[in-house]
Amino acid sequence: MNILLICPEFPDTFWSFKHALKFTGQKALVPPLGLLTIAAMLPPEWPKRLVDMNVRKFTEEDLAWADYAFISGMIVQRESALRAISQCKKAGIKVVAGGPLFTCEYETFKEVDHFVLNEAEVTLPPFLADLEDGHARPVYKTLEFADLTKTPIPLWELADLKQYNVMSTQFSRGCPFDCEFCNVTALLGHRTRHKTRDQIIAELDNLYCDHRWRGGIFFVDDNLIGDKRYVKNELLPALIEWQKDKGEIPFNTQVSIKFADDEELMQMMHEAGFDMVFVGIETPDENSLAECGKKQNLNRDLIKNVQDIQRAGLQVQGGFIIGFDNDTPSIFQQQADFIQKTGIVNATVGLLQAWPNTRLYERLRMEGRLLEGMSGDNADGTTNIVPIMGLKTLREGYLSLLHHIYSPANYYQRVKTFLKNYKSPKVKMPFKFGRIPMFFRSVYFLGFRGKERVQYWKLLLWTLVHRPDLLPLAVMFAIQGYHFRKVCEVYVSQGACPSDSLA
Repeated sequence: MNILLICPEFPDTFWSFKHALKFTGQKALVPPLGLLTIAAMLPPEWPKRLVDMNVRKFTEEDLAWADYAFISGMIVQRESALRAISQCKKAGIKVVAGGPLFTCEYETFKEVDHFVLNEAEVTLPPFLADLEDGHARPVYKTLEFADLTKTPIPLWELADLKQYNVMSTQFSRGCPFDCEFCNVTALLGHRTRHKTRDQIIAELDNLYCDHRWRGGIFFVDDNLIGDKRYVKNELLPALIEWQKDKGEIPFNTQVSIKFADDEELMQMMHEAGFDMVFVGIETPDENSLAECGKKQNLNRDLIKNVQDIQRAGLQVQGGFIIGFDNDTPSIFQQQADFIQKTGIVNATVGLLQAWPNTRLYERLRMEGRLLEGMSGDNADGTTNIVPIMGLKTLREGYLSLLHHIYSPANYYQRVKTFLKNYKSPKVKMPFKFGRIPMFFRSVYFLGFRGKERVQYWKLLLWTLVHRPDLLPLAVMFAIQGYHFRKVCEVYVSQGACPSDSLA
């Protein structure tokens, strides 16, 4: 049975990094880890083919070849998924769908033949057994959570790895916290489940040795330190040992702000090769943090926490949310000031959205404050919530905030603030000939043609004088800033953004 694995296209968002990838010559940020893991769970005798629509479109030959199409995605990929499903059905291919998008909205996809929902380690085996017997049901779902010690190594050989900027792996699922707006616990539960250290090392060896991957690797866990004891006693020592004869593989991941409370943990992460962490900061407003149940962020000096992580040798990518019930129009300036002061270069600010099956969704449904439709991209200036602040005030203030923090002057100043505070990473960015074209593209597009050319050259000269070891990082930030500004232009064109009104 020929299986076509389809990853729908991501729209132009902060997280796609599409405009930055034009400088590197790659087509997508990360490969579809979920689909490649599903592929490893399918019968080995079935021929398989991956079509990541972020890398290439599927062809008539793909459609003629396939017997079944397996499609997976997130809510933000909905429109592309609908188009792909329609094409498959027109070609007479049966469609099997799973992943967060379909787990949340499967009733709306009328053309899908079979839904394999929740965690595939639990729901895929009974579907395959029923398929073999000739009586597969339309829907397979479960309340059971998977045992990750049985999750196989992804079939990386199905992907054209040179088209991606970083690889990905997953150590754990679940999160011990209970943030009202978050759908992670709704999908994956509160109990942290994880793979063994040997599993992770086997996956890394597979990428490094079998596929000769030499770039970065993203641990996609929503909170890598959910089981901090195992991470400190087992995972990190194994990663430190693994890096000894590699020395060039940078890691990044996602953690809670409680990471900053454990200096030993931060140093071990640095020693293991982690150079960046995403932290859900959400807001500097204590009332809004209390409102959404973000207890782990309360009663602490968030600015100091961020700077402590930076001084430990890890960049902080910050997630921020606007639109809590306790937010007033002053929140836009508060967020801008916090982001600038901390030197969080990659600050992804989004409007609050109510995801299905979350506590926030149920509360607002009871209050009659839910709007139809949800884009899944919380940074596109849309929301499915009727905000207390008023939708017009919220949207105009939000777009003004984006304009402010990603204007060249403020963005490059933030990069400089960060570089002043940052401890050099354990794993240095290795010299590669492929980075030479990237550098010259940045010189041409940003240093000569770009509106930011003055800030670009000032940053490079300052870095050469004060932090020459971080020059590649400074260039990378300049390229990422270009991407963020291009995405902001899209959002602004859609929302008639007012001029920057923030100080």
